[in-house]
Amino acid sequence: MLDFFISPAHAQEAAGGGGIAQIVMLVGFVLIFYFLLWRPQAKRAKQHKQLVTSLDKGDEIVIGGGLVGRITKVNDEFLTIEVSEGTEVNVQKNAVAAVLPKGTIKSI
Repeated sequence: MLDFFISPAHAQEAAGGGGIAQIVMLVGFVLIFYFLLWRPQAKRAKQHKQLVTSLDKGDEIVIGGGLVGRITKVNDEFLTIEVSEGTEVNVQKNAVAAVLPKGTIKSI
């Protein structure tokens, strides 16, 4: 009797256009994640690894805590740096944040 005022409900297709649209969205999110997050992080890690392997005696460095010094000894996992005349500190190689140009310590 009320069918005249209310049309009967019919099954409708799911929003989003079906399974192919969902797969395309998923692939899009994976690509965005790769190019914005994973790839830049891998590039930075590779650069840091090259920096750590290229450290040599006499290099002037800054470690992660901001300590500046000159390398006096290089071991497999540790460095000995001279932070002032007669004061040496042992640090891990991975703590090195940057290699400074020669003569930077004297100008500070």
